[in-house]
Amino acid sequence: MKTEDSTSTCIVSPVKMAQIGEDVGVYKATKKQLYSFFSAIPAGAFIAIAFVFYATTQTGNGDAPWGLTKLVGGIVFSLGVIMVVVCGSELFTSSTMTAVARVSGRISTFQMLRNWAVVYFGNFVGAIFIVLLTWFAGQIMAAHGQWGLTILKTAQHKIHHTWVEAFALGIFCNIMVCIAVWMTYAGRTLLDKALIMILPISMFVASGFEHSVANMFMIPMGMMVANFASAEFWQAIAMNPAEFADLDIYHFVVKNLVPVTLGNIVGGAGCVALAQWYINRPH
Repeated sequence: MKTEDSTSTCIVSPVKMAQIGEDVGVYKATKKQLYSFFSAIPAGAFIAIAFVFYATTQTGNGDAPWGLTKLVGGIVFSLGVIMVVVCGSELFTSSTMTAVARVSGRISTFQMLRNWAVVYFGNFVGAIFIVLLTWFAGQIMAAHGQWGLTILKTAQHKIHHTWVEAFALGIFCNIMVCIAVWMTYAGRTLLDKALIMILPISMFVASGFEHSVANMFMIPMGMMVANFASAEFWQAIAMNPAEFADLDIYHFVVKNLVPVTLGNIVGGAGCVALAQWYINRPH
């Protein structure tokens, strides 16, 4: 029979998790930010690759139940966040949790915001790299162009939320992303950390919540297809490119990226990190 001490070695306590969260925030904000930038590029790429996987599962699903289809898409997308955490890459949405290091007084506001900006830009570079790689690989013609159509429809849906809806969906999303990452602080093995993230990440994807870094791939990918796809592609899907003329920079940035990013900050920093840290830190 395990003793209390031996059992406690299998999982980190919530109090210790709060300390880990604080220490991680200090490390991210105080290290050379050039390294943060280079660490953020693969994170953006990992999330983008996961969305490639997601789009594949949503293509040609025919009469499959909507909820089950979305569940499958959410499960496969969780691979992206798992790769980020296991490889130690920096993802903007989880980097919002450096707020705990700020409120504890261990970093300055400038250091926190600088890290957010550096990681955000690095994530964007990584996501756009996968956009270009996917484009030149001809992936949009998969399943006789239906893969590209999935991208178009998904991207177009994202730019037609109201500003308030996009903001709220961003909060919802990063609550799930950051609670997934926060729970990895309790694990002691690779399997612990990977498995604990699957359902929270699946939940946000399947429910259609909005993730700023994922959208750095999905919407620009839709813009590429809408503006540069060949006549062969449009013939294959039997649609007119004019139907997707709203996939442009204005709709991407103003209608989606800005409110979603702000929502991600509120959800990650406020609803998860600061709440968990305040409740569980030693008083």
